Amino acid sequence: MKWKYNLSDIDIKKVDHAFITEYEFYLRSERKCANNSAVKYIKNFGKIIRICLANRWLTYNPFLNYKNKVKTVDRVYLTTDELQEITKKELVTERLTQVRDIFLFCCFTGLAYADVKKLRKWDLVTGVDGEQWISIKRQKTDIPSRIPVLPAASTLIQRYAEHPQCENIGRVFPVLSNQKMNAYLKEIADVCGINKPITFHIARHTFATTVTLLNGVPIESVSKMLGHTNIQTTQHYAKILDIKVGADMALLRQKYAAKH
Repeated sequence: MKWKYNLSDIDIKKVDHAFITEYEFYLRSERKCANNSAVKYIKNFGKIIRICLANRWLTYNPFLNYKNKVKTVDRVYLTTDELQEITKKELVTERLTQVRDIFLFCCFTGLAYADVKKLRKWDLVTGVDGEQWISIKRQKTDIPSRIPVLPAASTLIQRYAEHPQCENIGRVFPVLSNQKMNAYLKEIADVCGINKPITFHIARHTFATTVTLLNGVPIESVSKMLGHTNIQTTQHYAKILDIKVGADMALLRQKYAAKH
């Protein structure tokens, strides 16, 4: 409103179709939002309008003839070979090694940056199978998430068990700011020859695809471990990949071949 009307507030009754289209233009041009981010902000604004309509503060819905569409985005994730390359690479500094280890831990657990940053030693519990599990509430959604700890993740936990920064405050890992972690990750990707835009969030995509789905873990289990309430959210993270479709059809081919 400052940008377009030089105002800090207006009467809700003055919000019309033109206001919404101008808001969309502002998001895309001035704020440099990508399509899906712009659509998300406008949907949030639409919720406010629906509250106004429900309370009869508005008699006309300014969104009536407005349409927007979320575009399908290809999620970046690491392949098994890329994961192995990062795992075995000898890095030149301790700081890079720490960032690499924490990133790999998230690849094997599906934890987001905010969740691994606040992960405490008492969040590591014994699960129903007698093995070590992570039991937390996701910071983003406050939804419980319980994740069995794979051997690779367990090794990384033990590596930092006596780290001074971890011992002092009961943390599992010495996590830096998200900005610093992502900057170091780009450096690690370059050293490993990985030409992908790697950020910390890629670890969740990698867990959902390479680590779990491609190894036959059902999407319902993946969804539960990621702390999603809706399985459609998981499907966005973990597209059923061509390689998975190929593997599934190969099994079907073997069954048919055995019958004839």
